[in-house]
Amino acid sequence: MTDRTKIWIANTMRDIMAKKPIDKIRVTEICKEAQIERPTFYYHFKDKYDLVAWIFFSSAYNTNIIDIKSAAEALNSMKNDFIFYKRAYEDNSQNPLWKYMVEYFVKRYADIARERLETEVLDTQLVYSIRLYCYGAVGMTREWLLNDNITPAETAVTMMFNSMPEAMRQIYF
Repeated sequence: MTDRTKIWIANTMRDIMAKKPIDKIRVTEICKEAQIERPTFYYHFKDKYDLVAWIFFSSAYNTNIIDIKSAAEALNSMKNDFIFYKRAYEDNSQNPLWKYMVEYFVKRYADIARERLETEVLDTQLVYSIRLYCYGAVGMTREWLLNDNITPAETAVTMMFNSMPEAMRQIYF
């Protein structure tokens, strides 16, 4: 029941975001449109930004972030859901989606590095490189999504992977 409710709320948010930006949306409106009480919303999400992040995480979870085909499919999925991601990327509030995305990808890359290096603690330089790469990749994804109608997703992913610091490439590829 919990996942169905979260999906229901998320779909409602998507519908509302098709009509207006995040900063103009209130939790009260989401609840009214979803026909739920405020406590139900807050049981599942801490705020509207947490909801937007959950929508992103739900789609990103099954992406293999070190596989060109899988990552390109994720980018194409974002393009197909253009209005949602456009609105999410345009938001510059206290909790914009891009911050959630950076932290999400930093964690994913760090987890893979720890597993492949068979260690619990990563070198400070490697952690810095992962963070730098993730900031850049999220920024370039935003640029590609909002401004680039020419470059295929696989090419964009390949360029991101080719821009990865050498120390990271040795671990992931």
